[in-house]
Formats: sequence, structure tokens, C-alpha cells
Amino acid sequence: MRSWKFWIGLVVSIVFLTIALRGLDLQLFWQVVVDANYWWLLPAVAVYFVGVWLRTWRWRAMLLPLRAIAVPRLFPTVVIGYMGNNVYPARAGEVLRSYVLRRNEAVPMSASLATVVLERLFDGLVMLLFIFATLPFAPLPPTYQWFVLVLSSIFLVALSAFMLLAARPQRLSQFYSLLVDRLSPARVRPKLHGLFDRFVVGLQSLRSPRELAMISVVSVAIWLIETLTYWFVMHAFGLNLPFAVLMLMTAVINLFTTIPSTPGYVGTFHAPGIAILMQFGVAHALATGFTIVLHMTLWLPITLLGAIFMLRQSIGWSDMERAATLKERPVEAETVELQTRQGGADDIAPRVVL
Repeated sequence: MRSWKFWIGLVVSIVFLTIALRGLDLQLFWQVVVDANYWWLLPAVAVYFVGVWLRTWRWRAMLLPLRAIAVPRLFPTVVIGYMGNNVYPARAGEVLRSYVLRRNEAVPMSASLATVVLERLFDGLVMLLFIFATLPFAPLPPTYQWFVLVLSSIFLVALSAFMLLAARPQRLSQFYSLLVDRLSPARVRPKLHGLFDRFVVGLQSLRSPRELAMISVVSVAIWLIETLTYWFVMHAFGLNLPFAVLMLMTAVINLFTTIPSTPGYVGTFHAPGIAILMQFGVAHALATGFTIVLHMTLWLPITLLGAIFMLRQSIGWSDMERAATLKERPVEAETVELQTRQGGADDIAPRVVL
């Protein structure tokens, strides 16, 4: 992990926390936290893991052109990835997930990373769908409107580009090869050739209207289930907000967590969540207590389970550092390891005991 990433994330988190906690009555906040009924967190956590299981099923569907992997076998890899997002900055867990998949199933990282990027793209589009669907019932705060408009443009352009890649891979592959031959040094050309093709394989689910529709429907179901987690935590604090408000809160929070911050989205999770709740009449102390407990409900259980899966699979923290390095140098680092291990089924990183 490079120090500049840490410091940028820390500054961002401090800024957002300052906005979220400004003017907070600490005594009233503490009373809210003490008085909460934490039995409601049990169904909240259970529902959340139903959503994680469904995420695993969606990823399996995207990976089918690469390899058929049973959901129970893939589930620990997904959990390890989410744990990585919670303890490493800049969503390094997404790369860790692909790294562990390559280690366990010999799936090339460049191809599996394409499916991970595709997942995030669909998640972003569902968040925007939630916002626009709830606008008649839960208006978006004016200060967030510009952010949503910018992200809408980015996600739509990205989806269009990915669908073009999936629809015309041969023509674009020729263009990519031409650029590599003309712009890259001769010594690295063998490493770069083929990377495009492996990446496009991960986008094959976009070529089938049926698969595309299924992934879209499952993505909506995943985020409705996560919103249900918000609903259970809400009841722990005696609130009774409309479900549309919780959908809006889910969408805005998850869009803001795309902003680089400290591991676990500290600040970028809390500031928009508190702001949404306060816009709909929830007192500052109550909104802060709800948001902090919600964050811990989403963060702690899957982080602990991910650590358990790491122990069971003999994955060490050095593997996480290696995955972070691959994120910074995805082409060269992966290719060097592929050449070292001679590719194919032997393309599995050495197991390091935690």
C-alpha cells in the first residue's frame, strides 16, 4: 500500500466525518446508542448474508464463460474480497477476490477482473435506478444532485463501452493489437498481447439478452435485500421511515463510498446517510446512532467471516499485499507470475500461512 493513497483517504474521511458530526450532541447520541434494541441486528445480519449469497450466484453466472464454479465453493472467495474492501483502501478487495480466484481455480485475473468491474457497473446502475424510482416519494437533497448526474453519465458511458467490447471483440482486438505494436516497447509486447482477449472473455454475459436481463434482475434483488438490512437496523432505533427513504439512503451511501477514503468507507458512508435521515425529520443524534450501528452491522460480520476463510485457506496478509501490488501493476505483475508458474492450472500463487 502506498502512503499517498493512505493520506488521501484519511483526509477525505476526516472531511466527511467533520461534516457528519458537526454540531452533534454527544450526550444525546450516547443515550440513543445505549437505548437501541440490538436484537434487531440478528435478522439484519442474516438478511445481509442472504444478499452476499445472491451476489456469489451472480458472480458465478458472469464467470461461466471462464469456468463453472459451484456457489458454495465460490462463496468464501467473495467474502474474502469484501473483507479486503473493508480493511484495505481503494477497494483493493476487488483485486484480492480475483487473486484468490486465480489461486484456487486458475482463472486468469484479467478475465475475472472484467466480471468484477461489470458487477460494480451493474451495482451503480441499480443505485441510480433506486434514486430515480424514489424521487416522487423521497426527494434527493439538492447538494447531492450534481454528484448523481455525474455518476449517471459515467455509468451509462461505461456500460455502452462494455457492450461494444462484448459485441465486437475481434475488431476491437485488432485495434488494441495495433496500438500495442506501435506504442509499447518490444520487450513488453508479448506480455500485453492476449490481455485484451482475456478481459473480453469476462464480458461474455453482455452478449446474451437473456443473461443481461437475468443479471439486471438479480442485481435489483441484491440491493433490495440490502435495503431490508437497513430496515431491520432502523427498527432497533424505534424509527418508522418509509421503505423508499431507505432505498434512497442505500443508493446515496453506496454511490458516495466510491470516493476514495480510509478502509471501511469511514466518513463517506456516514455523512450521506446522516444527511438523508435528517432531511426526513430524524434528529441528528438519532440519525448518527442509526448510521454508525448500520455501518458496523454491514462491516464487522463479513470482515470476521472473511478472516476465518483466510485462515482456512492458508491465505496470509502477504497475499493481500501481493494483490494490492497487482492492482497497481496488473499487466506486468500477473504476466511475470504466469511465466514463473508456466501458466494453466499451475498458475496458482504460493500459499502463505497466516
